[in-house]
Amino acid sequence: MRPRESRLQSCAILLLSLAVGAVLWQIVAAYTNPTFLSSFTATIAKLWEFIVTGVLIEALLESLVLFVVGLVSAIVIGVLFGLLLARVRSLRVALETYITIVYATPMVALIPFILSTMGFGFAPKALVVFLFAFFPILYNTVEGARSLRPELLEVARSFRSGEAAIWRDVLIPYTLPFALTGIRQAVARGLVGMIAAEFFLSSSGIGQLIMRSGQDFDIPALYATILAVTILGVVLMAVGRVLENHFAAWRGLER
Repeated sequence: MRPRESRLQSCAILLLSLAVGAVLWQIVAAYTNPTFLSSFTATIAKLWEFIVTGVLIEALLESLVLFVVGLVSAIVIGVLFGLLLARVRSLRVALETYITIVYATPMVALIPFILSTMGFGFAPKALVVFLFAFFPILYNTVEGARSLRPELLEVARSFRSGEAAIWRDVLIPYTLPFALTGIRQAVARGLVGMIAAEFFLSSSGIGQLIMRSGQDFDIPALYATILAVTILGVVLMAVGRVLENHFAAWRGLER
């Protein structure tokens, strides 16, 4: 089967699957108490209403500023720190236990501590997003850098490459696909952190919209907001997948 035909077939299967899921959602909702489950049509109608009135766009923009600041900080620090840990063994051995302890700690449990030390402002909420997104990037970067084949380093050194040149020409290009895998995973975790921060610190953006819908027992609005966040996460992860495949094209040449 040609690649184009394969893609078309995959798209057709995906659309059919989504249609079946929507029909099942509608059927289940018809036999469920509307206090607990909104129907698919009611959810889509409310989502469209939010879009037309600008309520959803305004909330999304407010939340996305928080999300982008936290995620970008996690990407910059996670990638650089991961490369450093991979290259400096003594530093990795000294800090690995502490990193594991923090990673094993439920991030939501740290929110009261962040609240008590930093208050309700923008910075503590961005820190929550950062903590949720940081570790997948860090671990994937470290593992990618450590999987670098020794022959590549030997070739670089044979051309009298210094440490800076090795980072620029060998380590970073080789590790980039692994880091992008971590970033793709961090997107989903960062969205969870964004909602958690807006729940537990100061209500704003999408978190405030979800809380208000729940308090008003407006179930279609609640499901519509959750669906919007889900769609955003799927789109961002799909973009991450495309970038990952693009920068990992050299792996196919190695085989």
